[in-house]
Amino acid sequence: MTREASDVLSRHPVPRHRLTVADYHRLGHAGILGNDDRVELLEGQLVDMSPIGPRHALAVDALTELLVHAVAGRAHVRVQNPITLDSGSEPQPDLTVVRRPWSGYPRAHPGPADILLLIEVADTSLELDLGAKRAIYARAGIGEFWIVDLTTDTVLVHRDPDGDGYRSVTLARPPAVLDVRALTGIAIPAGSIFA
Repeated sequence: MTREASDVLSRHPVPRHRLTVADYHRLGHAGILGNDDRVELLEGQLVDMSPIGPRHALAVDALTELLVHAVAGRAHVRVQNPITLDSGSEPQPDLTVVRRPWSGYPRAHPGPADILLLIEVADTSLELDLGAKRAIYARAGIGEFWIVDLTTDTVLVHRDPDGDGYRSVTLARPPAVLDVRALTGIAIPAGSIFA
């Protein structure tokens, strides 16, 4: 689709066919979507994922190491793997801390009841993470959601989902220490994420 056609569709409401998670998986099994296609399913629509830059990758690596050590034996850390929120959304957040084992294992991706913490690392994806993804996560009841903002070296900690948003949003910047509400005793130094 050309950019002009895309702009026309965004200015004029048109009926759109929404995919289900099952449809999305069938596209993969049929070879229409391959392993190299960086897309995720959000509210029935395929959404392109931003390329992973070096700083983004380093932040994900740092968080992975910090979280794996912090939650060892209590929870499981998943890195850039899918979660299923409902029949029309299967995003791939940068990190997810889930109960051990999650309820659908091994036949399903973790769902909202399994998720203790969800993290998106954002630079070029900041608008999507602060907009559609935050609303989708809140509606799904994700109790704690962090946006690691690489443009400002801050972490937005979202807690207590309410409709399309969160009742509690706090800004943490180094030298703040982040805790995970569902797992007492966890201490993640914000400065370690941005080093």
